[in-house]
Amino acid sequence: MKASIISVGTEILFGQILNTNTQYLTKELNGLGIDVYYHFTVGDNQIRLEEILNYALEKSDLIITTGGLGPTQDDLTKETIAKVMGTSLFKHEPSYESLINYFKRSNKIMNENNLKQVYLPKGSLILDNDCGTAPGFILSKDQKTIACLPGPPKEMKCMFQNYVIPYLKERSCDVIHSKILKFFGIGESALETELLDLISNQTNPTLATYAKDGEVSLRVTAKENSIEKAIQLIDPMICIIKNKLGNYLYSCEDEELVEVVAKKLIEEKITISFAESCTGGLMAAKLTDISGISSSLETSVITYSNQAKIDELGVKKETLQKYGAVSEQTAKEMVLGLKQRTGSDLCLSITGIAGPTGGTKDKPVGLVYIGLCYKDSFICEKHNISGDRNRVRNYTSMLALNLIRKTIS
Repeated sequence: MKASIISVGTEILFGQILNTNTQYLTKELNGLGIDVYYHFTVGDNQIRLEEILNYALEKSDLIITTGGLGPTQDDLTKETIAKVMGTSLFKHEPSYESLINYFKRSNKIMNENNLKQVYLPKGSLILDNDCGTAPGFILSKDQKTIACLPGPPKEMKCMFQNYVIPYLKERSCDVIHSKILKFFGIGESALETELLDLISNQTNPTLATYAKDGEVSLRVTAKENSIEKAIQLIDPMICIIKNKLGNYLYSCEDEELVEVVAKKLIEEKITISFAESCTGGLMAAKLTDISGISSSLETSVITYSNQAKIDELGVKKETLQKYGAVSEQTAKEMVLGLKQRTGSDLCLSITGIAGPTGGTKDKPVGLVYIGLCYKDSFICEKHNISGDRNRVRNYTSMLALNLIRKTIS
């Protein structure tokens, strides 16, 4: 089954809201064995929506629309669908009663335009809105199906889960199952080159790479008539990929790097502390996003100035004068001072030049040193990171997380 998703709303085109509905629906449809071929976004304009609907009907067996079911005059989705599918609207009495009861329960005054929501296409399967007021519907004609859902993500997801998924499961024979592998320390083109033989010969399962925020994801997807058979195709492929790129692979479960590190710290009962300069507490902020990290994370010290490095970590004044704040020597004294102060199992220091100012010929913007002390051993990594201030700080934090991951694995 081929599907298209149409997002309706001028506010999406204006960039006023983030369209998360399309991403959600695509993932869900793929899981049902339905191939999504097209994404469309159209404003609250009946002529343009009609054009898109007609085009999508030519290319797809299933169309899912979101948005345009509200009470205002520019909410025209169901009217346009009815026109395209050759039917008219009627007053759906159960939806009318539900709307009246909603306003009674809420002690709100119902305006006349709210009644617009209960007029729905004749011949359609009406979908209750358990999280809002505007019902949706499914309308089929000539082996083409349109499912019309509300725009607010909470309402859309609720309706899709409760009514559309059961409807589609009865009509889909295939299951599409994917595993997302996450890599750090290798670029997208390099990863693709390493897997070129697999990608060139792919049939089922298929491989697709995409880069995001300094890391690379690889989606391994299989299509079968059951999830068990799909997994049987995916697992051997993952083993091959691990053998090729295991040094860079940090997750086979679509996890973020910080999640993997935090989970390992908690499981191994490893305590950790940070001394941060250019990242300004970013490491601690990332880890504290993870529930349960309080059992591992002990201390985070922001030593941004030279004096703070001296006072808080015992960095020697002579070291700063001779080598500078951004140096391996300073990173080492920072982390050893942190170790002495906290006694944490693993201590990590970061010092660098985030920019855009402060760089020199010998020490350019983006120069970063990451020091790590674990089980009486010291490691220091030097990196030269390109990009603006935010990228230098964020990528430094990812490099530090990856260093922790490799050290405790």
